[in-house]
Amino acid sequence: MKEAAQKPAIHIGLRNLKTALSASLCALIYYFLGQRNPAFACIGAIFGMGANMDHSKLHGGNRLFGTIIGGFLGIALYRFYLIFYPEGDGHLLLVPLLFVGVVILIILAQIFWVGAVQPGGVVLCLLLFSIGPDNYVSYSLNRMLDTGVGVLMSLFINWLLPRERLDAWQEAFKAKFGKKELTD
Repeated sequence: MKEAAQKPAIHIGLRNLKTALSASLCALIYYFLGQRNPAFACIGAIFGMGANMDHSKLHGGNRLFGTIIGGFLGIALYRFYLIFYPEGDGHLLLVPLLFVGVVILIILAQIFWVGAVQPGGVVLCLLLFSIGPDNYVSYSLNRMLDTGVGVLMSLFINWLLPRERLDAWQEAFKAKFGKKELTD
């Protein structure tokens, strides 16, 4: 008889808390800015948090560079599309433009940032199929800005609260209060 696989213990670790802090600070900043939606900044913060600064740079870079590459590429392709269909009425031309766009996206990612393909593809698809002719440029630029804010917030939090500093604080807390160790 097979033994049941044991589930890993569920816990809230230090990286969980840093991720929540980073996303929440983004939302708070946007709250005070007023009319801007914090969603993409918060997503950028969540994707940008890693176990350490190197992981944050990698994952945040994937998200940020993907958004930038996909955004500018999507603007160019959608602008080309609007030459033929100024109303942006969802013509079949978008399908070959997507094909060409994904090929170009992969090439650009190979040149600038290898991990940019997936987030860049998301932005590209949204621009081509969901945004529309009136908002495609502002959407793309805002998405780049907001993603940058979120990624920078996670880099800042990881710089401010590196693992080594948190471990020292945790040890001091444990020594003073005798509490169980928090983990990543």
